[in-house]
Amino acid sequence: MVAAEINNYLKLAPTVLATPHLFLWSSYDAEADVLYINFKKPGVATDSELTDDDVIIRYEGDEVIGLTILHVSNRKDF
Repeated sequence: MVAAEINNYLKLAPTVLATPHLFLWSSYDAEADVLYINFKKPGVATDSELTDDDVIIRYEGDEVIGLTILHVSNRKDF
């Protein structure tokens, strides 16, 4: 892995450190073009909301436990 690629992963460190559980797990479904990001494992969503920019915020009670980002390969905001 070249240094430039490693630097992209290093940029994730502040995000992981800002999560309540100090945990970040992700997976990408290429067929559905969906990125799943979880902040708690295991986590069982009790509620969710769809934002105007096609992100599903998943909640366990009042706590955000994950995000589901739809149409991720077409996004220009990364």
